[in-house]
Amino acid sequence: MFILYSFLLTVGFILMSPVFLLKREKYASGFWQRLGFLPDFTPDERRVVWLHCVSVGETNAARPLVKELKKQFPAHRLIISTTTRTGQDLARNIFKDQAETVFYFPFDFKFSVRRALRHFKPAVVLLMETELWFNFLREANKSGAKTIVVNGRLSEKSFKNYSYIKNFIRRVLNYLDLALMQGNADAKRLMTLGAHPGKVKVTGNIKFDQSFETSGLTEVFRERFAITEDAPLILAASTHAPEEKWILEAFKLLWKNSPEKLPRLLIVPRHPERFAEVAEIIEKTGFEWVRRSESASEKDKTAEIILLDSIGELRAAYPLAEIVFVGGSLIPHGGQSILEPAVAEKAIITGFYTMNFTAAVKEFLDKNALIQLPETNKETIAEDLARDLAELLKDAGKRAEISKNALEVMQKNRGATAKTIENLKQIL
Repeated sequence: MFILYSFLLTVGFILMSPVFLLKREKYASGFWQRLGFLPDFTPDERRVVWLHCVSVGETNAARPLVKELKKQFPAHRLIISTTTRTGQDLARNIFKDQAETVFYFPFDFKFSVRRALRHFKPAVVLLMETELWFNFLREANKSGAKTIVVNGRLSEKSFKNYSYIKNFIRRVLNYLDLALMQGNADAKRLMTLGAHPGKVKVTGNIKFDQSFETSGLTEVFRERFAITEDAPLILAASTHAPEEKWILEAFKLLWKNSPEKLPRLLIVPRHPERFAEVAEIIEKTGFEWVRRSESASEKDKTAEIILLDSIGELRAAYPLAEIVFVGGSLIPHGGQSILEPAVAEKAIITGFYTMNFTAAVKEFLDKNALIQLPETNKETIAEDLARDLAELLKDAGKRAEISKNALEVMQKNRGATAKTIENLKQIL
């Protein structure tokens, strides 16, 4: 089965080659590293801990874990990999003082995986949120490295997809030394797929352990864009196509209905390659707008819409917002994380599609810490969103209550990092 998998992976790689060429900006920066041509690194007598974070979400989630790894295991060498360019840029920025090197995770070919394992000689590989790369797990096991899933999550959709190749997945899961899962449902799904019960533990969600400190960049944004309570800021975070169109339509309706204080809108697309596309959409609205990437100007202080076309700066914008809409939730993508705006103590709105964070969203809803739009047709999404935004803008007390409840849910669920570290001590 591994031979068939490798063959299909090779075929897929060849078919994707034109995409690599056409979208060099997205793929070229990490292409050669992913083939096994890695940055300089000289192994010594110290044990190497390799932490893999896929993209921005996993990288941000890893902040408390990285802090504790460095504190609890100071004699170990920490290296960090990502898959996406956005994750890479963020990891290099926030972990530059903790990680000895930050690099791209290898393509799942035997030769590239083996090159990476020989190059770094890790004693332990920590995979954030269930990154099950088949050849990597097999080759890591052969090399003698321990492989551990941390903050593991297995959605119903992923479980269903893996179930089609259950016998093969069972073999792959046998290469795991430990799986530290976010919740009981995640653990049960993994064991149903064939993971040994003795290797699966529930430690909670590390994302609840995030702390929030206002950065200097927050104040730079506040001053540059003249953010004040007189023009409350709505932040649309991690948006996907076509969510920006619906959000802008809702924003128009807000202005048309003339609330006491006319709001401003900050849009942060999830993927950098869509910055230009979103800029064109905003241009057509007729609103005055500016881009973060452009030089500062007087227009920044009055523009109704701000496009945050930068990487790794979303966290700095949360403290400025009155309301945060979390993207990826108006479409069946499954939603982006609500936990970052929650720890920033913000009133949060999401769409109906939050399958990626089912347990967290349920708890937030139960504690009146979140507003979620109902499942609806595309024609009424903008109206529904505008209605809920208008209600929150008019009712400062409701905003404050939801914000307070969101932070309390975060505080109540802390402790996953400590549980994870306790389990890692047995191996490290």
